[in-house]
Amino acid sequence: MPGRTPDPAFFFSMLKDAIDLSAVRRVLVIKLRHHGDVLLSSPVLSVLKNHAPHAEIDALVYHDTRDMLSGHPALSQLYTIDRQWKKLGPYGQFVAEWQLFLALKDRQYDLIVHLTNHKRGAWLVRLLQPRWSVVAAGNYGKWFLNSFTHRHALVPGGRRHTVEVHLDALRRLGIQPGTHERKLTLIPGERAEAQVHDKLAQLGLAAGGFILIHPTSRWMFKTWPVSQMALLIDQLTAAGHQVVLTSAPDKEELAMLEQIQGLLKRPVSSLAGQLSLKELAALIARAKLFLGMDSVPMHMAAALQVPTVVLFGPTFNNEWGPWQVRSRVMAAEMSCRPCGRDGCGGSKVSECLSMILPDQVFAEIESLLQEVSA
Repeated sequence: MPGRTPDPAFFFSMLKDAIDLSAVRRVLVIKLRHHGDVLLSSPVLSVLKNHAPHAEIDALVYHDTRDMLSGHPALSQLYTIDRQWKKLGPYGQFVAEWQLFLALKDRQYDLIVHLTNHKRGAWLVRLLQPRWSVVAAGNYGKWFLNSFTHRHALVPGGRRHTVEVHLDALRRLGIQPGTHERKLTLIPGERAEAQVHDKLAQLGLAAGGFILIHPTSRWMFKTWPVSQMALLIDQLTAAGHQVVLTSAPDKEELAMLEQIQGLLKRPVSSLAGQLSLKELAALIARAKLFLGMDSVPMHMAAALQVPTVVLFGPTFNNEWGPWQVRSRVMAAEMSCRPCGRDGCGGSKVSECLSMILPDQVFAEIESLLQEVSA
């Protein structure tokens, strides 16, 4: 029947080297990338646990990205690599790396799912010797690819969402995820929930009573011009909306927030630079709508099922857009977009973002709010 999800057993019968999930006791999922990338790997943990409920699912990420997965209900152990280990000197770094290796070796993994082309994943597969292992089949060299028992194909050109690319690793093993299993998972935690509750009380704001705007990004070429953001915020406050601003504690991001606030006709609340990642998640969860750029807070809003309006410039919205949440993606129609460059000509300024007008964004916000309240 059209629209019906095929029986997973059908796919299993066609895949000659599908793994035996009943023989999988422990799995290690490796995702050594940035915060947003790690959060977008969260459905892999969910699907693995759903299809192999008897198995223990572990993850290995960079230490600074751990909050994207910590608290995940499918997660058994969360191991981290601290990029600050380099400051410990050769011996100190060796000790830290050796302790991590011993901890992983002690787990005796049956399956390793490597979600990047980081060489550490290949080394770990060779050293830990799981029965099965899987990675994307990119142009990474024979030594890297031959480290794994399974390799999954990639769709070129940024046409496939990153979540689906991650799940393709499981499909290659014979695990077919259902649509309901593919949602992002992000757990703010009780402590962050309580702290944000107190912060909102101090600002006189109620949950569901404000729009959260995160105007910045780790990469500033992904951001909207300050003057246009200020015009939009003035439109929102004139229409009676409460607005809360956030940003990372980075000096450049805080400077941008200060510039925006200096242009506003009416002041708005700001928690810029004051929140941990878990607290930011708790705050986003209480917003009636999230507005931001292609950055990790946008993915956090999607994970928390908060209606999202996002502005995309040179990056690929098909690959990185808001996942399985009511949303509006705004992007200028230009023949060169998306280019993946750091601004036009490497200038750090993206004309495709500046071409998006405040009136257009305001209209999409109002439309989305009306849609979710219907």
